[in-house]
Amino acid sequence: MSEPRSAPTIGQLVLSRQLQALRERAGLSRDQAAKLLHVTAATIRRMEMAEVALKIPYVEILLSAYGLPDDERAAFLQVTEEAVKPGWWQRFHDVLPDWFGGYVSLEGAAKTIRCYEPHFVPGLLQTEDYARTVLSFGEIGPSDPARVERRVALRMERQKLLTRTEAPPVFWVVMDETVLRRPVGSPAIMRDQVDHLLDMAELPNVTLQIAEFAAGHHPGTYSPFVLFRFSIPELPDSVYIEYLTGALYLDNAAEVNEHMEAMDRMVAHAESARRTKEILADFRKEL
Repeated sequence: MSEPRSAPTIGQLVLSRQLQALRERAGLSRDQAAKLLHVTAATIRRMEMAEVALKIPYVEILLSAYGLPDDERAAFLQVTEEAVKPGWWQRFHDVLPDWFGGYVSLEGAAKTIRCYEPHFVPGLLQTEDYARTVLSFGEIGPSDPARVERRVALRMERQKLLTRTEAPPVFWVVMDETVLRRPVGSPAIMRDQVDHLLDMAELPNVTLQIAEFAAGHHPGTYSPFVLFRFSIPELPDSVYIEYLTGALYLDNAAEVNEHMEAMDRMVAHAESARRTKEILADFRKEL
């Protein structure tokens, strides 16, 4: 049986979907493919859903059975060998929940990330001290300072994608006014955080909007969520919704479209990016 791992890389996600497409094009069922490998149909499903790591010998057998020409088969296997290498985030495996590894992988490959956050500054925009405070109070059970520092380091590493030189993603955030009004740590931490938001809002790929209390109810009031869009055809638009002990990853077109519509309505409801900068500057004076 293929070996499980904490989270697939984007390469693994793409290859898994391509394997499924090749099988379907060859007119084979999962049961028929499973017989070729002497495994169960459930294992084929898990391979095609990127729930298990791909084994090169298995992939080679399947590609031959699916009728892929020799040159294309060799190229596919070469890409597979690269894709099965662990992602950079695996070095944080000691503090990275299984359900969050997929998020980090999607985040790094997305061309557009749209985020609604009603509680805290999004992780990609947090200062180190703000992140440390949030993560310290978010620990369930006995506090472990070393574990918190590892999680802070992971969060800071993730943030590098917004300023990378090669195709940084568009990051569009709608935050509730609650994010500002609920103090996190000391006034100094909040001042530094607001200054950082003002700096990040100047980046050409970052848009920040605040939904003020006075504007009333809006479609996203229920819970935070993140929308991912990719330039890779094999990866559909996806929604990430986190809860206390896990997360949901949605790629059903109807569900994704509903979240996109809600996000579009929230963007129209919230203050403009220009007005948001003014709100942040005024709030900074209050601290």
